[in-house]
Amino acid sequence: MDIGVLLPTGTAQWGTTEDPRALVAFGRSAEQAGFSSLFVNDSLLTPRVEALTMLAALAPATETVTLGTAALLPFLRRPVQAAQALASLDLLSGGRLTVAVGAGFPGRFGRPLYTLSEVPWERRFARLDETVALWRALWTGADSFHGEILHYDDLPPATRPCRPGGPPIWLGGATPTALARTGRMYDGWLPYPPDPADYASGLLRIRGAAADARRRAEDITPALFVSLRLDDDPVAGHRALDDYARATYGMPLEDLRRIQAVVTGSADEVLDQLTRYATAGARHLVVRLGALGRSAQQDQLERLADLIPAVRERARTRT
Repeated sequence: MDIGVLLPTGTAQWGTTEDPRALVAFGRSAEQAGFSSLFVNDSLLTPRVEALTMLAALAPATETVTLGTAALLPFLRRPVQAAQALASLDLLSGGRLTVAVGAGFPGRFGRPLYTLSEVPWERRFARLDETVALWRALWTGADSFHGEILHYDDLPPATRPCRPGGPPIWLGGATPTALARTGRMYDGWLPYPPDPADYASGLLRIRGAAADARRRAEDITPALFVSLRLDDDPVAGHRALDDYARATYGMPLEDLRRIQAVVTGSADEVLDQLTRYATAGARHLVVRLGALGRSAQQDQLERLADLIPAVRERARTRT
């Protein structure tokens, strides 16, 4: 079981008065505490340190952790330039990059970003898949690309990533079509279902689609994005997580729980809840710490680090 942490790159999570350069030290402390990965998210809706810039800062400052996006929104960037940036990050990190991608969501978390990017909302999933196919083509030396949406002739020589074929690319999404697409062409799956049973059924469908495409199930990493808070006081913990949900998502905790995996409680309660996802098949947890402010984030990081051995042991016994 790999356990990673989402860096609090947004000003709402890190704090408006804190030095954002301290995020690099936060990432180093997570690596030293035993976390497997450091992830960053991607948005234009709220002030934050830009995702790929943050990973570039972390690449020389860390040694072994996976560096990832959760999730990158490729439509915010020109496709060829994004391939260059991702290949560069893979090189700078010595082959430690993982790229989880998404197409955005209806409502304020998606469509306004397409407007800002001057990219059509229509056929966004096909555009995402073609963008990923373009990246992979560039990383293997293609000099042209002809899809239904993206067309390029006379492509210049591209920067080659550290690893042949490029970094693994995961898909965020849990609709039936997203599950089928994950099984056919992606290297991992990063959803956030509130119910572990939905995770298990989704993973089963992905593996079925992989088999139909003559791919091995073990070549697709089953990951999970989960918001988490450790707190022995249920009232205080609920209040703090509700504050976090409102600051981060603009919605109360009750609404967030309906759409996203949220784990909270004492160490034993959190361990039991994470075990349910491990039993459902999750093997890489990307944890968003439910805390506001630098000191609170650091406290949650340390408390979760203490739980890492127990989470891994529970996952091992259920493999």
